[in-house]
Amino acid sequence: MPYARHRGAGLLGVMVVTATTTVMGSPAALAAGDQCTFPNKKYEGRPWALQRVLLDELWTQSKGKGVRVAVIDTGVDTTNSQLTSAVDASLGTNLLPTKDDKGEKIDRGRPDGTTDTVGHGTRVAGIIAARPAKGTGFVGLAPEATIIPIKQNDAEGHGTAGTLADAIRHAVAKRADVINISQDTADAVEPTPELRQEVEAALARGIVVVASAGNDGMGGNVKPTYPASYKGVLAVAASDRNNERAAFSQSGDFVGVAAPGVDMISTVPKGGHCSDNGTSFSAPYVAGVAALIKAKHQDWTAREIVAQIEQTAERSIAGHDRLVGWGVVDPVAALTEDDHPIESPSAREGLSKAEAPTPARLDLGETADERNIRLATYAAVGAAVLVAGTAGTAVAVRDARRRRRA
Repeated sequence: MPYARHRGAGLLGVMVVTATTTVMGSPAALAAGDQCTFPNKKYEGRPWALQRVLLDELWTQSKGKGVRVAVIDTGVDTTNSQLTSAVDASLGTNLLPTKDDKGEKIDRGRPDGTTDTVGHGTRVAGIIAARPAKGTGFVGLAPEATIIPIKQNDAEGHGTAGTLADAIRHAVAKRADVINISQDTADAVEPTPELRQEVEAALARGIVVVASAGNDGMGGNVKPTYPASYKGVLAVAASDRNNERAAFSQSGDFVGVAAPGVDMISTVPKGGHCSDNGTSFSAPYVAGVAALIKAKHQDWTAREIVAQIEQTAERSIAGHDRLVGWGVVDPVAALTEDDHPIESPSAREGLSKAEAPTPARLDLGETADERNIRLATYAAVGAAVLVAGTAGTAVAVRDARRRRRA
């Protein structure tokens, strides 16, 4: 069955693409505010989703070295310099069919999965493992992890539940440690058993499977999505700058955690960055954290890694809720509050809602320090104007008095 195009700018993001066919949703992205071209200009500042993390402290614990993360998506373009060394093309594959349902030839791109005409998979991979680069504050959460590019879908939704199952099988064969799936089924239709079987096979091999929860949450809509709803899969909802569920994000008891999914800066084909929205970009944020934990605790099981992410998430209530699961992922806590592995998360009392960051607007392209300098400058100029205005008023009053005396 063909995938439905996702409601979002990418595949499971926020650019709303109209859902048409049945089984799997195209990569999930909702429409972002500005048009993105390939290549695009660099984002100079530090994106808000990274400002909320103490990266220096995080990376003293782990950078994801030696961990393989399979990105099952629209391909990963390696001409973006931040991804060139992050992607191992020798491990990748292209599973798109050669012809569509009408018998017309499909432009599949390179056989190793490193062609991405949509840009969705390239964004997803960047959030996980983009390498640091001059001229931008954007970087992947696990900048030493290795991406396995698996092209399984495109803008036309040529991927199927069968090719997604094949993609998972390929990831297992290439010894992936983490699998990221930023797409889901359309209209809550459960796919054929083959997909569930491959997910279960990956879990049985100790692989962490992360999937986006979906973008059909407007108006309080609650429904299961697949493969996110399968037992053992870490389903990720989207949170906003206030650490609340993003309005579009899917809700449900299957949601494990939430992660930033609004105004998400990431890499695009041929170079540069773009902003996008959707649970498509929340999932790789969590997959990056999973890669960090796996590199630090190589003997931990997949279940223990998932439980660690859930247990250390920032919560406004003690336990689990259907909006953001166990809370909004906290990368630093996940890597530092790790004295011993746990099998499942538990309720914690005495919690308070975490303060959300207040970064600069995305279009400013400035860091928090730069913003503080700018605001201080405004304050200094304002004070000078006030002093000048007060002095000017005093001079005018003095001159008026002199004229009256004359």
